[in-house]
Amino acid sequence: MLSLSHEILQIYWWVIVSLLGGLLVFMMFVQGGQTLIFGLPKSEIEKDMIINSVGRKWELTFTTLVMFGGACFAAFPLFYATSFGGAYWVWLAILFCFILQAVSYEYRKKPDNFLGQKTYEIFLYINGSLGVILIGMAVSTFFSGSDFALGEHNFVEWKTPYRGLEALANPLLYPLGIAMFFLSRVGGALYLINNISDENFRAKARKAVLKNTILFLPFFLLFIIWIFTKTGFEYDGEGIVSLVGFKYALNLVKMPIVTLIMLIGLGLVLYGIYKGAFTKSIYGVVPYGIGVVFVVMGLFLIAGLNNTAFYPSFSNLQSSLTIKNASSSHYTLGVMAYVSLIVPFVLAYIFVVWRAIDSRKITQDEIKNDHHAY
Repeated sequence: MLSLSHEILQIYWWVIVSLLGGLLVFMMFVQGGQTLIFGLPKSEIEKDMIINSVGRKWELTFTTLVMFGGACFAAFPLFYATSFGGAYWVWLAILFCFILQAVSYEYRKKPDNFLGQKTYEIFLYINGSLGVILIGMAVSTFFSGSDFALGEHNFVEWKTPYRGLEALANPLLYPLGIAMFFLSRVGGALYLINNISDENFRAKARKAVLKNTILFLPFFLLFIIWIFTKTGFEYDGEGIVSLVGFKYALNLVKMPIVTLIMLIGLGLVLYGIYKGAFTKSIYGVVPYGIGVVFVVMGLFLIAGLNNTAFYPSFSNLQSSLTIKNASSSHYTLGVMAYVSLIVPFVLAYIFVVWRAIDSRKITQDEIKNDHHAY
């Protein structure tokens, strides 16, 4: 792949980053499932079934987040330095939420834990709510821009002392964060329907799918209306960044394959929700998951392709990051492209292990008799 041009390799790695972003959002069904422990279960055993169901997958969400960050670091190091190194208070808050998750699964059922079981369950809810909303708001800055500038030798200068927390004062960033919160709950309910063998519980989970879908839609529509009507950040052949009206809507027109991917993804998400909420099928999570990956991947692609600055600076337009000025060298991207060829085998391995873990559905009897349950 070293023979491929630098531009092709940059596009290739932005597609990889976009795919990992889509996988991460799908895997947040774990976080969504955690938030359902308040309200959905009507008994302690049902709560234990939820926590043990999603608890067997919680490491995969964190691993996917690390892979996403690792791919950004290797392929687009200037973006990694600017976002993860510049807006570090936001990313530290997200990391703290995931630390709370790991500690909670480890100690929730430990005898004589000094915080008590309820505290660890609240920690799980914080991870599933605040952690997800913050990630959604961070992704929204791909479209809104952030307050930074690049100095000599591309040294990042953040223009506010809040280091990313200033995003909390921007109301335009909340719709995607809140939409992702309710979407993760939809995914969590669909997964629980598939993984827990209890018809009474499944009936309640189907109602949760419908309820959270209704809550998700207005926030997602607000986000879509915002990005497709707003001014975007475009760069020319010389790398000069300028403002262009309806930039992201134009990207859909100019990239019909991306548009098709997003439409197929949206159809699969709706089909999965339909199967979960209105039929007796337990496999709604499958089309839902594929659809979420497609839609999120499409959003990343319109944010970074077609001469679009994917991490814009609204305080200094020419400091905006693109896949051209933020990427690694041609040699580095080429070598990593060879390494990326093993990804399908890794995904196949994860699929086989996943099926082996989920081949036996969770039941009340299993949880009652499992002394190693979460």
